[in-house]
This record gives sequence, structure tokens and C-alpha cells, in this order.
Amino acid sequence: MQEDKRLANPLIVQGDSTLLLDVHAARADEARAAVMPFAELEKSPEHIHTYRITPLSLWNAAASGFSAEDVVRSLNEYSRYELPQGLLAGFTSVMERFGALRMRPDGDGLFLECKDAVVREEISAARSLKSILRGSENGFSLERKERGTVKWELIKLGWPVMDEAPLVSGEPLELSLRETGALSGLPFTLRDYQKEAASALLDGEAGSGYGVIALPCGSGKTLVGIALMAALKTNTLIVTANIMSVHQWMDELLDKTTLAAEQIAEFSGDSKAVAPVTIATYQILTWRRKKDGEFPHFNLFHARPWGLIIYDEVHLLPAPVFRVTAELQATRRLGLTATLIREDGAEDAVFSLVGTKRYDVPWKTLELKGWIAEAFCTEIRVFLPEKLKIPYAIAEKREKYRLASENPVKIEIVKQLIATHPDDNILVIGQYIRQLESAAVALNAPLITGKTSSAKRNVIYGAFKRGMSRVIVVSKVSNFAIDLPDASMIIQISGSFGSRQEEAQRLGRILRPKQRSSYFFTLVSRSTVEEDFSQKRRQFLVEQGYKYAVRHWDEV
Repeated sequence: MQEDKRLANPLIVQGDSTLLLDVHAARADEARAAVMPFAELEKSPEHIHTYRITPLSLWNAAASGFSAEDVVRSLNEYSRYELPQGLLAGFTSVMERFGALRMRPDGDGLFLECKDAVVREEISAARSLKSILRGSENGFSLERKERGTVKWELIKLGWPVMDEAPLVSGEPLELSLRETGALSGLPFTLRDYQKEAASALLDGEAGSGYGVIALPCGSGKTLVGIALMAALKTNTLIVTANIMSVHQWMDELLDKTTLAAEQIAEFSGDSKAVAPVTIATYQILTWRRKKDGEFPHFNLFHARPWGLIIYDEVHLLPAPVFRVTAELQATRRLGLTATLIREDGAEDAVFSLVGTKRYDVPWKTLELKGWIAEAFCTEIRVFLPEKLKIPYAIAEKREKYRLASENPVKIEIVKQLIATHPDDNILVIGQYIRQLESAAVALNAPLITGKTSSAKRNVIYGAFKRGMSRVIVVSKVSNFAIDLPDASMIIQISGSFGSRQEEAQRLGRILRPKQRSSYFFTLVSRSTVEEDFSQKRRQFLVEQGYKYAVRHWDEV
């Protein structure tokens, strides 16, 4: 009887640390939630999803308080068969690496404690660290300015550092949260998970004061950062994705806190002001006159005695900012994101320089509690017109993708979807400007691209919010920081190849809580390379528990 019950479990655990999840099994959702803290989703076709347990996923679990025994216990609970031999020993050996190296203050410098003689020899032999570390009996001495560089280099060697060195307080700044919005006039209180997320960076001893918070789009990540600012009361530098996001941070700070306008500054292409709270974009910080020149705006990181740096959309952190972040390890830092997935595979750099994942909540959990909207995701596969089949067949791979993405049949299908959803407020999103211009003309809808002025964008957004128009055609500038809480439907007509980040961000545009469900449609040209990329793009959404239906247009 017990064996029959076990055979109904959804998980197959394999000896190479991959997990196969039968999505049709009764406990599939429970199993998905159980493995998410220590496993990464790799493949998500219709019936069996593949997860992989990696060193980084296990170190993140260890940093969150999980033990190897906890991991094995979860796997055993949902596994269909007996677990492979040696699993516990293998996980233990990896997870014990987190904590084997501890960085502590040592006079004017730092000391990297390493009690294992063999590990000390391995580190001593690392060419990248020879000029930085000075060996001793139980570890290595280093200068404080090398704190981040050492952590970054060591994680590349497979040795995460538990950083216990103290953090600077920064220059004090008095601010508190309001009970009623100064701009909106609406009552304001933090949600429970927002309070928990902010406090997660301040609770405990090791690693207190830095780390990453992963929350779904539309769940109020900005308010987590503001709550942390109110708790720390210190000068804060905020770095975010684009100028729209800069302005949204400014509006939220003025509305939700006691800060005055003169205490908040914008550091952008239009303004280079610095104040106790300064908000900049990654783009301005990484601007330089020549490709191999200096980054003139990096001095912003040292312009004031910052006590907190907030990296909004931390999964977008550019490599040059990683390098300057390595120099700022004594400053408290918060990374905010909906997904730690990076297309360049540099998640370990986020782990070592910004911090471990301190808090996350599954999208479905917040959906069930009503904090974000219920969303239905559907991929619609459409035929490629006869006149495009030969050009597609002879094109290079990149051109194949563009031809499939710009399939003109998609615009006709967009018209039909809009007609069959008369009560929805709709964003039509795409990658290619020529395609978007055609869609805007065909739909008689306004178009927003990177070249659209802020003034014109505000006019278009305002009309959408007031119900004067219900369809906007937007480029990838819509991936971040668009405050359209009433948007309830997205039709994605093209995307950035296989970017999982983009898929998550675009879905986030329609997840603000509302009195109706939201719909996310993706149009994909059938039997083309676009199908291959779309499978990767929906990977993150499936991991979060969204059921992603695949339909052919003649079946819809």
C-alpha cells in the first residue's frame, strides 16, 4: 500500500542531480514549491519538467538555513522511487563549503579564515589571488578594498565566502513611512510579505545587511526597498533600469515617506544632481566616451557616505557595475528582482557581490492571497504565409528568427483577440520597431518606443488610465517600470530571442491586483526557430506555477 502511494508521487530524482517532475501528478504543485529553494528549472515541455540541483542553488539554500538533510527530506517526500545512493553525502559536501571560508575584520584589514590546510593550498595556488592574499596558519590576510574581489574570485573556484566583516552605517538621514500617501491621499500600510522581506536583510548575524529579495512583478518590490530605507535611516543610492523607473521611485518616496523633494535627486542624462537619496540608471553609470575609456560617472558611488545601495532589477546588473560593487562591500546593499536568472550565467557574481537570496515568495502564493492578479498564459502558434516559406528556408538563423517574429499573420490575430476581449485593457508588445509601427497603424492605437518623449508617453499612459483608450502598442521599453495597474491583457508578438527575464517582466505588467483575471498571449510562428526560443522564454513562468497552454490558431 505504501509502495502504491509512493508510485503516485510526482518526482523522479536521478543520480546526476536532475529532478523530473510529472506535472499531471496530484502533488505536482506541492513538489514544485518544495524543490524551488534548492533546484533550478531547466526544461519545461508539456508533461515533464526538468530541474537541476547545482552548487549555487545549494549554497543559496544553505544561506537560507536549509541543511543537506532538509533537501533530502523534501526529495524523499515527493519522490516516486527510492533516492539514489550517496545523495545526502554529495549535498553535504557541497553545502558545507558555504561557511568553510569566513571573512572577518582584522585590525585595519580583513582576515579570511580557512581552517582546512588542503583548501588553503588550493587558494594559495590561485593565480588571480596571489597578489592579494597573504597566507598564515589559519587563513589569509587582505586589504579591505579587496573584499569584493576576493569573494568574486573564490566563488569562481567553487568556494563561497561567508562575509562576517562589519558594514558602515553611512551618513544618517531621518525618514519614516507615512500612514496616508502625501500625493495620492490614500491610506498606506506595508503588506506582511513586504515587511518580512525588508526585515530579512536585518535579521540574524552572518550576512546581516545585504542580499537579494525576489518577489513577483506587481507585488511592490519598490516598497520593500523603501521599508528598508526607513529602518536604516541613512543616505541611499538607488540604481535602476531606466528613466521611467527613476521617476516612479521618486514619486513613491515622496508619496510614502516623510522625505522632502529637495532630499531626493535624479542622476541621469538630463540631471546630474546628488542628494541624500539619489536615483540613477545603469545606463548613465556605464556610459563612457570611448569603448575602452573610463566610466566618468562611477564617482557617484563615492559622492556621499552612502549607508545603503539598492540595485533595482538586480538581474540586469552590468559587468562594469559588478566591478565597482566589488569595491563597496562595506556598504549595505539590497538587490531587488522578480528572477535571479541571468542570460549570461553570472548569477554567482550576484551571489558573491550583492548577496545571497534572503527572501522570496512564489508568484502563485501571492496570487492565491489576492496580492497579484490571477493570470492565464497561452502560446498561440500561427502558420507562416506561403510567400515567406522560401525566404525563411534560405535565411541565416538570426534572419530566420526575425522573419518568423514579424510574421504578418500575427497582426490579424491580434485584431481578433482584441475583438474577443472587449472589456480588457491591452498592451501589444514586441521587439521590432517596423512590426510595431505596422501593428499601431492596423489597430489605430498609439505607439511607444525608446524614441517617444517622456511628455508624449505620459499623455498616452494618462489616456489609458482614464479609459479613453484601451490598447497601446509598446516596444521593449515596457519591460520595466510602467505603472498601468488596470492593464489586464498582453499580446506579445515578438521577443528578445529566449530571454526568460523578459518573459517574466512582461507578464508582470498585468499582475497588479484587480477585480478580474489577466491574460498573457504569445504569438509564435509554427515550425520555426521562434518555437525553440519560446520554450525557453516560458521556462521561468512554468517554474513559478503558471500553467502555460499551447494552442494552434485553428484550434482557438
